[in-house]
Amino acid sequence: MKVKLAPTLETHRLILRAPIADDFEAWAAFAADEETMRYLGGAQVRALAWRGMCTMAGAWTVRGFSMFSVIEKATGRWVGRLGPWQPEGWPGTEVGWGLIRDVWGKGYATEGATAAMDYAFDVLGWNEAVHTIVRENLASQAVARRLGSTVLRQAVMPPPFEDQTLDVWGQTREQWRARR
Repeated sequence: MKVKLAPTLETHRLILRAPIADDFEAWAAFAADEETMRYLGGAQVRALAWRGMCTMAGAWTVRGFSMFSVIEKATGRWVGRLGPWQPEGWPGTEVGWGLIRDVWGKGYATEGATAAMDYAFDVLGWNEAVHTIVRENLASQAVARRLGSTVLRQAVMPPPFEDQTLDVWGQTREQWRARR
């Protein structure tokens, strides 16, 4: 298997690139924030945040895709992670997002996820992109709607989150292209 290098994607306000070691302090602060992590598996101590960041970075080698670090162009700061994601047992090929609270409401999730959806369909060749969203997470539901996604089904998450049933939002490549 040939290892794919992670691309760098740019939007009007964001740079999406592979996670790097310099991202860790911001990543750890993001992962430790109870409110930010409420619908993303819960707050994490630094050691778990490190493992999570390395998992995302390593998935580029193992799977050929993973979530990107999101860099705000205007400031150069790390503001979250988003993009293609499908760990073992996941209920579909996901384009997901998680951003620091400081940038909530600025449209970054929709802007970045739009670029990631284009990448997933056009480069990775996915036929469907989903977003696994807890029913109480109204903000992520709004992002999914802005992307043109709808609830497709419910799914039980894989361990260690097997006690959770989430809504699986999404759309097909054809639906995505039709709305563009």
